[in-house]
Amino acid sequence: MREFSGRNDIDSFVPSERSPMNLRFPGMRGVFAAAVLATPLLLGSVAYAGPAEQLTGTHRTTRSPLATIAVKAPEVFPHSADYDPCTGSFLVGSLKKGTVTVVGRDGTARTLVNDPTLVSVQGVRIDRERNRVLVTNVDLGTADTTSAAGPLKVAGVGSYDLRTGRRQWYTDLAAVAPTSTSHLAADVVVDADGTAYVVDTQSPTLFRVSRTGRASVLLTSPLLAGTPGLGVPGVLPDIAASSIALVPGNLLIVAKGDGTLVRVPIQHPGQASVVKLDTGLVPLAASLRVLPDGSIAAVSSGLLTQKPAVVQRVRPDSSWRSAKVTVTDTVPDPITSGITAGPHGSTYTVSGGLADLLQHQPNTGFTLRQVRVS
Repeated sequence: MREFSGRNDIDSFVPSERSPMNLRFPGMRGVFAAAVLATPLLLGSVAYAGPAEQLTGTHRTTRSPLATIAVKAPEVFPHSADYDPCTGSFLVGSLKKGTVTVVGRDGTARTLVNDPTLVSVQGVRIDRERNRVLVTNVDLGTADTTSAAGPLKVAGVGSYDLRTGRRQWYTDLAAVAPTSTSHLAADVVVDADGTAYVVDTQSPTLFRVSRTGRASVLLTSPLLAGTPGLGVPGVLPDIAASSIALVPGNLLIVAKGDGTLVRVPIQHPGQASVVKLDTGLVPLAASLRVLPDGSIAAVSSGLLTQKPAVVQRVRPDSSWRSAKVTVTDTVPDPITSGITAGPHGSTYTVSGGLADLLQHQPNTGFTLRQVRVS
């Protein structure tokens, strides 16, 4: 069965010896880093110490550890990943370099896309039928370069050859946005005919992009608006849509940072509605992966909860108007932000070292970790 293109262990916590009081953060980058560093979870690092612990109600049952890929890729800092079953490799974007990296299952890495237009690559989506990779371009003020407009003014999507990394086209989504002055193109998904859909954490807008890169607005709705008070004060306010998935029935499922899911029929976007969940996804809902049976695996970052990232399974009714949510696993690194397919039907999360990035500290690599989704 062809997998639909959706995004797609509580262990020991070891405090870092670095103290944020000794750091200096100039300009907007400093405001962003300092605001996030106010949370204690970013003052430490995580060490893998033993087997995963499954959350089952109020109890935990110990199970054997799953595969972990330690990737030696200095200064990459990925937010998301996608798996290419044809090559058995992962593709990740770089929040710091604005590049796309190919990662082997042995942890080796090489740069595929190096386009100076890209400030920070957040969303990554492989379109194997057209031998390309789609990426979203953002500016958080933490990358090696910045846009002329400055942080939170960039919303772009680019298409690149999957073999050579050559740019096919690049589209400025902010240019077609209705009114919002702040943007962060968080995630992208592609349907069977090659049309892409992009969500924006700072604008209640769902963009549609043709195979050739022509952009338009599919939907602007209060349902996609940010949640007041959910974000990094003064820097990333009112986080709205954080991830998107395409599920059977020609439906887009949009995850918001607060754990809400929004159902958007592609042919009738005006009929968008909130999915009734028996329990919401844990904030910050960061990434989605569509599983072969049409359900969704989601990962929620511990950025706000200061706890290990949580993996949840969303099992919908036949129309995606309601769904049941269960916790299936946790990831020791609270800042885990991506979830994707892996080899042999497995599921992996990506922990990209966001704590180091926000402290303007060097990073030698990142981790892809296999997780349970049932």
